[in-house]
This record gives sequence, structure tokens and C-alpha cells, in this order.
Amino acid sequence: VQLQASGGGLVQPGESLRLSCLASGSALDLYTIRWFRQAPGKEREGVACISFDHHTEYADSVKGRFAISRDNAKDLVYLRMNSLKPEDTAIYYCALDLICQGASDPQSITTWGQGTLVTVSS
Repeated sequence: VQLQASGGGLVQPGESLRLSCLASGSALDLYTIRWFRQAPGKEREGVACISFDHHTEYADSVKGRFAISRDNAKDLVYLRMNSLKPEDTAIYYCALDLICQGASDPQSITTWGQGTLVTVSS
């Protein structure tokens, strides 16, 4: 499976963006997808995940603001980001994960999308 993330851009604080993660090479419906982000000078961190049966989990920093969803018919996973803050500025990556349960170590991930830059600034 190959993943391609898109949808990043420059927005002002309080605005919204929707990121997309498109899978190719294999159907997405059996996989867990996790979004990570990496801000300048910081470690990569998990943001949200969704399992094959639509179970979702979120990092505390984005709960209530971000929503992850999937459309298996289109091999797409989305990350809707509302009420964006300057601290959400980062490169966002989608990745294949084994399960959507608790935190995930980026070192354990073997399949990554190429990343899409989100900048939140006034």
C-alpha cells in the first residue's frame, strides 16, 4: 500500500482544514490509519487514528477540534481540523498502523505518506 497525504495550507487561527490520505496499491478497508504531525524542532506525535471498523482515538491536544473519518469505497481517510491554533502548525503525515488503541511509536511505522504542511498564522 502507498499513501498520499494532501490538503495542507496556510490558514488563520480559528479556521478549518480537511486533510486527505489516499491509498493506492491495495484496498484500504482492512487497515488502521493514523495521522501524525511533526512541528519544527519537535518529535513526531500521533494525532488521531481510525480502525477498519471505524473506531477512533485522538490525542488530548486535538480532542473536540479534529475529526478523523474514512471512505473505504474511495480508499480515503480524512482529518477534519477545526478551530486551528498556531500550535497545530506542523507537517502532517498519514500512516498505516497495526491497531487504533492508545499511543503509537512512530518508530514502529513502516508505511508513511509523504506529508502535507499545515501552517496556522495570522
